[in-house]
Amino acid sequence: MGLNMFNFDYYNPTRIIFGTERINDLDNYVPKNANVMITYGGGSAKKFGTIDEVKQALGSRECIEFGGIEPNPHYDTLMKAVEIVKRENIDFLIAVGGGSVIDGTKFIAAATYFKGDAWESWINNQPLEQVLPLGCVVTLPATGSEMNGTAVISNTALKAKLSHKHPLLFPRFAILDPRKTYTLPTKQVANGVVDAFVHVMEQYLTYPVYGKVQDRYAEGLLLTLIEEGPKALTEPDNYNVKATIMWSATQALNGLIGVGVPQDWASHRIGYYLTIHHGLDHAQTLAILLPAVLDVQRETKRLKLLQYAERVWGITQGNEEQRINSAIQLTREFFESMGLPTYMRAYNIPESAIDDAINYLKRFNLLPLGEHKDITAAEARQILSLSY
Repeated sequence: MGLNMFNFDYYNPTRIIFGTERINDLDNYVPKNANVMITYGGGSAKKFGTIDEVKQALGSRECIEFGGIEPNPHYDTLMKAVEIVKRENIDFLIAVGGGSVIDGTKFIAAATYFKGDAWESWINNQPLEQVLPLGCVVTLPATGSEMNGTAVISNTALKAKLSHKHPLLFPRFAILDPRKTYTLPTKQVANGVVDAFVHVMEQYLTYPVYGKVQDRYAEGLLLTLIEEGPKALTEPDNYNVKATIMWSATQALNGLIGVGVPQDWASHRIGYYLTIHHGLDHAQTLAILLPAVLDVQRETKRLKLLQYAERVWGITQGNEEQRINSAIQLTREFFESMGLPTYMRAYNIPESAIDDAINYLKRFNLLPLGEHKDITAAEARQILSLSY
C-alpha cells in the first residue's frame, strides 16, 4: 500500500501579467495616489531603461528609487531602504529585477512594521500583522519569488543566510516580459535555469504519495528546462525560448507542484553556507550539492529516483542501481552543460570548508535535513565530501 497525498490548502493571490510591453499595465494595478519606492539591484535595470519604463508607466505618482540591492540581499542595505520608507511615507513598493531584489523588497515590506529588532523578528519567523504592498517587474527568471510568500536574505555581519515565509509576502502582481531577459549575461541565464530545475527537484524527488498531478507537472517542467535551457544560452533573443524559461521558473516555486507532497530542501540549506562564506551564486551551490544529495539519499529516494530516471531521462535499461546511477550522472552532466561546475574544488574552495559547513548547519539549528529529517551531521558530511 502506497502513502496517500497529504492534506493541503492552496491559495495564490499574485496576479501574473505576462508578455511583451506589459510594464505599461502598471498604471492599472498601483493605486493612483500611491507614494512608490522602486527597488533594483546592480544597475542593469537602469542601464537598459527598465526603471525609466516603470516610472513612465506610473505617470504622476510620487516615486523614489533605491538601487544597489545585492545578489543574496544584505540586511544592512535593506535596513537603509526601511529608513527611507518610513521617512518618506512610502506606501507601495515595486521590485525591478530577479529573486534577490524581490526577496529584499519583501523584507523591506515586512521590516517597515517590525517592532523591535528587525533581524530577530525575521529569523524567528515572527508572525506578520502588516506589510507594505508590493509588486514586481521580473528581469531575471530563476527563483519564482515573484509568485510566492518566501524570501531569503543574508546578514553579512553574522555570516548568516536565512529565509522567512508568510502569506502576506506574496506580491500583489508580477509583470513578466520575456524581452527583459534578452540582455542578461549568459551566466545569469544558466543560473536561472539550474535554479528553477533544482526548485522542482526539491519538491519532486522525495518519496511517492500518489501525487500524480504534481509528479506529471514537475516532470513536464524538468523536461522543458532540459530542452530549452541550452537554447537560452545560444539564442539570447529567442522570444519563445525566453518566455518558456520565464514561465517555468515561476511555476517551479509558486506552490502548485509542492502541495500535498513531501519536500526536501537539503541542497538549499547546505548551499547557504557556500554562498555566505565562499561567495558562490545560489544556483552554483545547488549544482554542486543536488547530485550528491541524490547519491547519499538513494535508498530513501529509490522509488522516485527510478521514476525520474525513466520519465525524465528515458532510462529503462539496466538494473535499479545502474538506472539510478545514470539518472544522477545525467543530472550532473546537464548542470555542467549549462556551464555550472558540480564540484566545490572547481571553485578553489578548500577542503576545510566541509567542517566549516557542518558547524554552520549546527550553529543555525538547520539539522536534521531532508524530507525524512534523516540527514544528520554524518550524512551532511558525506554529501559535502561527495561534492568536493
